[in-house]
Amino acid sequence: MRYLPHTPEEIQEMLGVVGVESLDQLFLSIPPSCRRQSDLNLPEALSEWALDERMDRLAARTAVAPEVKVFLGAGSYDHFIPAAVDALAGRSEFLTAYTPYQPEISQGTLQAIYEYQTLACHLMGTEVATASHYDGATALAEALLMAIRKTDRRRVAVSRLIHPHYRQVVATYLHPAGYEIVELPYRSDGTTDLSAVAGEGDLAAVALQSPNFFGCIEDLAAGAATAHGVGAMLVAGFTEALAYGLLKSPASQGAEIVAGEGQSLGLARSFGGPGLGMLGTRQVHMRSLPGRLVGKTVDQEGRQGFVLTLATREQHIRRERATSNICTNNSHCALRAVMYMAALGKTGFRELAVLNHDKAAYLKQALAAAGHRIPFSRATFNEFVVDFGASFEPVYRRLQEAGIVAGLPLARYYPELEGGYLLCATETASRQDLDRLVKEVSR
Repeated sequence: MRYLPHTPEEIQEMLGVVGVESLDQLFLSIPPSCRRQSDLNLPEALSEWALDERMDRLAARTAVAPEVKVFLGAGSYDHFIPAAVDALAGRSEFLTAYTPYQPEISQGTLQAIYEYQTLACHLMGTEVATASHYDGATALAEALLMAIRKTDRRRVAVSRLIHPHYRQVVATYLHPAGYEIVELPYRSDGTTDLSAVAGEGDLAAVALQSPNFFGCIEDLAAGAATAHGVGAMLVAGFTEALAYGLLKSPASQGAEIVAGEGQSLGLARSFGGPGLGMLGTRQVHMRSLPGRLVGKTVDQEGRQGFVLTLATREQHIRRERATSNICTNNSHCALRAVMYMAALGKTGFRELAVLNHDKAAYLKQALAAAGHRIPFSRATFNEFVVDFGASFEPVYRRLQEAGIVAGLPLARYYPELEGGYLLCATETASRQDLDRLVKEVSR
């Protein structure tokens, strides 16, 4: 009975209240053709200890760090998380699914989100930030919709160097609504070719990612000037929030809207989720933001308090006036992010960013010295592309069997880069790990 919420007696009592004698009678309104007529083909039940052993055997088949050396980034990054983050975020007053609609009983949660918004603004360089979104991909899509609303134009230009999954989400949002996406190609140095924007006079936004999917750092100031030259807004995206401990913030380089993924800020990779969608803008655009904000005020007695404000979701206001139908703000992920940023502090955040840059730079230089071609000359952060050649796949599989994942094959997303692999090195990779990878791929 450990995992069953109701006893047989309670089930019979509930059936009696609704006027049926059995669970089968309860579902008679469902046509027989839609009901399973036989029992499920399930294995024999196991004891709790036998089940634990089986789950352990299944888990052992999965390649995870640190047992396996995984040199994968591509939008999800392996970082050490201070123990304080897990300890504090796991407290019962924070670890709840309750949405803080009633401020009088939600002051702790609301203040935590307010503090997150404050640090998110410092990181992105914006004047206001939302109380978070599902993930970086949906935040980028919402940012482009916001630019469409602000400019009253129906076309956006999106760099091909934005994460491929993000571009898929953007297309899912925009195409059904009749909006057009113009794809911007990339140049030989690994950055976006902005020349195609000049001939597009009716764009709502130009979207760039920096560092981009190849790890290369884009010239956001040039992107802003190009976008503004055709009357469009610059939407700056990112997948590695830690990069802005070292790089200039996107908004300081002219981006009107900044959107990206905050998984690096105290969130484990967790096989792909949950993530943290970050979105910020200038105060003049605040009322066009999707989602919601937490504001600070005072009550009738002059005491400081926090409330949800400018909640422009269709849950809160009339559907035709809503700016978004997103119904979750991933506030616990935002809570972990603010704890992480506060634990590191401004100096620690920058030092960690420098360490990440240097780890990847060491690996890139070592591979180049070993004779492997680095196809893009642009400066990178955390990750970079290396050309191992079209015959590398058997070596890639051999390394996997040896407990090394040598990056992400790029041909699936960029067919012209057959033999190209995206490698990532964060502070979790030791020098011995990096040297071993260079040795193994060069055998």
